[in-house]
Amino acid sequence: VKGELYTTNTGEKTVRTTEFNLLSKAILPLPEKFHGLSNQEQRYRERCMDLVSNEESRKVFLKRSQFLAFLRKFLNENNFLEVETPILQSAVCGASAKPFFTKHNALNKICNLRIAPEVYLKQVIAGGFDRVFEVAKCFRNEGMDPSHLQEFTMVEWYASYWNFEDNINFFTKFIREAIKELNEGNLVLTYGDKELD
Repeated sequence: VKGELYTTNTGEKTVRTTEFNLLSKAILPLPEKFHGLSNQEQRYRERCMDLVSNEESRKVFLKRSQFLAFLRKFLNENNFLEVETPILQSAVCGASAKPFFTKHNALNKICNLRIAPEVYLKQVIAGGFDRVFEVAKCFRNEGMDPSHLQEFTMVEWYASYWNFEDNINFFTKFIREAIKELNEGNLVLTYGDKELD
């Protein structure tokens, strides 16, 4: 390391680095490519190792990104407006779930993290926008397993004057178009040993 030696505000000697050369090597090798990272617990806790060594994990990440791009495009093409609603809230609303609580220091107030965007999206509808949606980070302080995490992404959309049949038709169209988009134009999916059309 080359640079100027100085003392920080907390009295610690350190170097204002202008140039450096890394002399160390990686101590642990990457998992071998054939089997990838096979320990499930390690895969979830060390996501970067999982991504670099498991092609299936990389495909899932890429498909998720592709799906979110499609979702936004589809809803925008159908005259939906994407909005953002508060994550830090003063009242628990939108779903029957246990929230995470935190303290807002500036206001000296206990707040909760959003469990659902529903109420705020409906307020936007009441404010005069006919169609709205949000790709929302939500938080629920409840049990967990590999398919249920405390922090997750949900999508909600609302359209004024639609009845349940309008929603069924729209959602059917959405699912069909999403499958075509993510499955290279094919509406037949293979799930386990079954083919689903």
